[in-house]
Amino acid sequence: MLSTQEAITGGFANPVMDAQKGFKTLMDCMARPGTVHVPDVSLAQPAPLNRMAALAALTLFDSDTPFWLDDAFHTDSIRDWIGFHTGATPAREKGTAHFAILQATDTMADLAEFNTGTQEYPDRSATLILQVEGFAADPAWLLRGPGIDGSLAFEPLGMPRDFLWFWDGNRNRFPCGIDIVFAAPQALAALPRNTRIDIPGSSNEVS
Repeated sequence: MLSTQEAITGGFANPVMDAQKGFKTLMDCMARPGTVHVPDVSLAQPAPLNRMAALAALTLFDSDTPFWLDDAFHTDSIRDWIGFHTGATPAREKGTAHFAILQATDTMADLAEFNTGTQEYPDRSATLILQVEGFAADPAWLLRGPGIDGSLAFEPLGMPRDFLWFWDGNRNRFPCGIDIVFAAPQALAALPRNTRIDIPGSSNEVS
């Protein structure tokens, strides 16, 4: 069982300034899909949560946003740390979570089980924070869509093999659909629901 002292350890070193920097970074990520941002913030978090996934949680979660943790992060220390610093509580199931933190692997949770919103309220969909190893130096993905001037090469490392097929279906649900924040150890990027992913010259190219 996590002690009270352990639960309150960490968080932003400067809660007001760091939260503002974190929010601006995340908004920039969403406005410019596939661009990688390195925010200048100081924080401490429980393992195995990385610093940027923790930043996203501290910035986005609050008492009105139930969250879901996949098996990699489903620990008392992470749950209690998030609860203490944000006021957020765990969701009973994936479909009721406003946010989720997942490790990007082939065995991660089925992304299709998260809330994609409705035609009347597309803004009520979930945002997923995917913790990744980093971003590819020679990316295979080519992004197109709002916020992108023509196209942009981008690819997070360690993504599930079926992710592109899931994402094609997610994009076709627009204005419904989930949004994704990619959290590498020191950097953030995002993939809004209306961003298209292609792999030029590949049989896996989606349209």
